Amino acid sequence: MSTSEHAALHVLYSEHNGWLKSWLRARLGNAADAADLAQDTFIRVLNARNVQSIREPRSYLGSIAHALMVDRFRRRAVEQAYLAELALRPEQTFDSPETRLLILETLVAVDTLLDGLGERTRGIFLCVQLEGLTYAATAQRLGVSLNTVKKHLARAMTHCLLLTDD
Repeated sequence: MSTSEHAALHVLYSEHNGWLKSWLRARLGNAADAADLAQDTFIRVLNARNVQSIREPRSYLGSIAHALMVDRFRRRAVEQAYLAELALRPEQTFDSPETRLLILETLVAVDTLLDGLGERTRGIFLCVQLEGLTYAATAQRLGVSLNTVKKHLARAMTHCLLLTDD
């Protein structure tokens, strides 16, 4: 990072960090989470390395922070659903903390992959891959043609392959 980029980041941080934390605290209701997300926001800005080109800093920071909040809420929803399922299992079948973490990380990754699909494509993908329905049964359940199921499933598979290829 050049000296001018470093100076621009310093100015951005010193002028907008307080505002960003207040903005986040109002939405999260928690100062500690707001401070964490504000730091994460500035780390994203640092990694983007385009600090000098920011024309509307509050809008830019707010957009990044909003995306991070959505990610956090999504992760918490997945965690809560997983913990609820664990609570239904008999005690002796609990996994180790390491296994739970791996499962949770995998669930969040799958959720992120599925989030990039359209609603119909996601529904078709889940029917076939999660519920094990045949293409014909999926078409019947969703009221679409067999060709539509094939097309959307191919789209979903391609999407997942492209995202996991990185």
